[in-house]
Amino acid sequence: MALASEPWCQSAPSHPEDTAAYSYLLGLYLGDGCISAHSRTGHYLRIACADAWPGLIDACEAAVQALNPGKRAYRVQAKGYVSVVGYSAHWPCFFPQHGPGKKHERRIVLDNWQQEIVDSHPWEFIRGLVHSDGCRITNWTEKVITGERKRYEYPRYFFTNLSPDIRQLYTDTLDKVGVDWKQANAQNISVARKASVALMDTHVGPKH
Repeated sequence: MALASEPWCQSAPSHPEDTAAYSYLLGLYLGDGCISAHSRTGHYLRIACADAWPGLIDACEAAVQALNPGKRAYRVQAKGYVSVVGYSAHWPCFFPQHGPGKKHERRIVLDNWQQEIVDSHPWEFIRGLVHSDGCRITNWTEKVITGERKRYEYPRYFFTNLSPDIRQLYTDTLDKVGVDWKQANAQNISVARKASVALMDTHVGPKH
């Protein structure tokens, strides 16, 4: 299946060959990615990755290489983060959510072919979103049992994004894989139930 061709493309690219890598990179792009024009026929895809997570940087670079028609990616170091960058004329074809302004200020909807890929690789999409705008933390609480105060620790996942559309894509996908979640506040999605955290640990895990 060919993707929709943008005006600057000589021809539309074919369906992404590595659909699992695409689903992961889509999650990263929706969180911390941007596309910018470089010349009349070219575009840069940039994914910002914090220096604190070298494993994430490696995974992002591998995904960009897998999806880039030129099979290339490189890193640009900035203060506190690395931009993983790929150059291609076709990035706006692969990511039609590209547009002027901030993502949370415009409508974000997946094309049918993107939704089909996410449905085939939901965990990769969830992992990309968590790697961009999520975290796994350890919460704690105290309970008094037989007169003694005890501290209990428990892990949970948070996902924070200003875009209601992107949060909806995240929670819709969590629903499909059987993960219970709740709205922690206006911009924050929490996964705290033990079985659901175990699922997230199996398929996503903490950033590293």
